[in-house]
Amino acid sequence: MRLILVGPPGAGKGTQATRLVEKYGIPQLSTGDMLRAAVAAQTPVGLKAKAVMDAGGLVSDEIVVGIIRDRAAEDDAKNGFILDGFPRTLAQAEALDQMLTENGSKLDAVLELRVDQTQLVDRIIKRAEDAKAAGQPVRKDDDPEVFKQRLEAYNRDTAVVVPYYEKSGLLSVVDGMQSIDDVSASIESVLQGLDEKV
Repeated sequence: MRLILVGPPGAGKGTQATRLVEKYGIPQLSTGDMLRAAVAAQTPVGLKAKAVMDAGGLVSDEIVVGIIRDRAAEDDAKNGFILDGFPRTLAQAEALDQMLTENGSKLDAVLELRVDQTQLVDRIIKRAEDAKAAGQPVRKDDDPEVFKQRLEAYNRDTAVVVPYYEKSGLLSVVDGMQSIDDVSASIESVLQGLDEKV
């Protein structure tokens, strides 16, 4: 099963991806983690990425897709994977389609966690307060100002992949404002529906 989780930062993609990993035994491919791993392993793509990052630049779509191609070819991803945080742009979505076609595989579903963005900011503030109260470090991403910038970037760059996948018939919308368990149940019913289509 090859899935993409789409939604603005704070929508709960990471939480749901973790549950899907446990349930289906397929890896979550997080571009940030893969980028760091490729740099650490000094793979050809990793070395390219390191040069760009050291110069303070943004890693190109070509490099990101190369990292995903390498990672998706590993044994634990043979039966599928969950992409979270990718594709971030239309160009990346098209490159991913091309890569999967070349590998003789395809996406099974794109799950959009649709949320009320005004309530998201409140959710992030609460998450930061909860972390502080529990004596845990507050994630840099949970700073409300940083979060608002990430939300703007999502709306500007990434939201365009939603209509792209809608057109291809792969998109399923899940209400991300439900409780974590209800979101998981909604995702599960979408995935069961896929099995019935096969």
